[in-house]
Amino acid sequence: MQIEPQAFDRVLSSMCTEPHPAARDAAERFLATNPGDPGTYPNVAALEDDAIALLSEIAGLDDPAGYITSGGTEANIQAVRIARERADSRTPNVVMPESGHFSFQKAADLLGVDLRIIPTDDRQRADLSAVRAAVDDDTALVIGVAGTTEYGRVDPIPDLAEIAHSVDAMCHVDAAWGGFVLPFTDYEWNFAHAAIDTMAIDPHKMGQAAVPAGGLLVRDSALLDELAVDTPYLESTSQATLTGTRSGAGVASAVAAMEELWPGGYRRQYARSKNNAEWLADALEKRGYEVADPTLPLVAADVPRSTFDALRAEGWRISRTATGELRVVCMPHVTREMLASFIGDLDRLEVRASVPITSDD
Repeated sequence: MQIEPQAFDRVLSSMCTEPHPAARDAAERFLATNPGDPGTYPNVAALEDDAIALLSEIAGLDDPAGYITSGGTEANIQAVRIARERADSRTPNVVMPESGHFSFQKAADLLGVDLRIIPTDDRQRADLSAVRAAVDDDTALVIGVAGTTEYGRVDPIPDLAEIAHSVDAMCHVDAAWGGFVLPFTDYEWNFAHAAIDTMAIDPHKMGQAAVPAGGLLVRDSALLDELAVDTPYLESTSQATLTGTRSGAGVASAVAAMEELWPGGYRRQYARSKNNAEWLADALEKRGYEVADPTLPLVAADVPRSTFDALRAEGWRISRTATGELRVVCMPHVTREMLASFIGDLDRLEVRASVPITSDD
């Protein structure tokens, strides 16, 4: 029996979304091409240049450089790899706030670097005093997050870059989710705002490209040389990517989505998502829940575990933060009607839970 893909009508926790129709069409047309072999597939290689140029425009990078990855995990691993290769230390370390993505733990394991996790402040952002205390002469990389996975927070990126360069380390920004909404805010997060060296930014999240389509951007194309290996049997002579063979679907869909939506479509989508997040936060607060201020389109609230489990049983795809709060991401597919239905189920379940149990005895 053929299994159909899951519908998005009850998906509230994912940072991926339904692709834009143009992205879906482009992905299908370029499905069998391989950007990992640009000598054989020059058309998709040229499209990848277009994708990096568009991502660079979004991220404030004047000289486009990077490549389309499988997602934020690959981009983050590659950023750590670049920093390790450039570090003048036999025991390099990487400093990251506790809000950083778990992909950095994978990177540390794979690359043999010491991962130093520092606390966040009372606003769930990297604690700068803790970062200053953690860096030393062996620090290869300082990581900041522009749109954290759990609370949608934006670290003080210019300060983190300054701390990194004070000890001759690199600075990486994980904007995998936030990169397509932050251009419409006042946050300082990108290459034009701070002396950052590398960035993860994913078209397949808020960018509405087909999965998989991530992005790694580098301030200087020479940084990619740290990743390059010889490829003698291919028409191209070296390769800097991690995955090697990869479908051109991600590249083509990223270009198609960005050409359709940047900047006006993304601006309108950000406004819708932010309004939805604020509406949901207000609805939860009115029902007595403690809610973290949704600075970006992501809501976290202290809904009890029993209620959370009941909502999951109703078919809602929701998740929890590390401290157990309900977490809802207002992605492009999340509508006001979906959120109203979610609140309706929440109200019904809470009423049911408050009805006293009686017996005939």
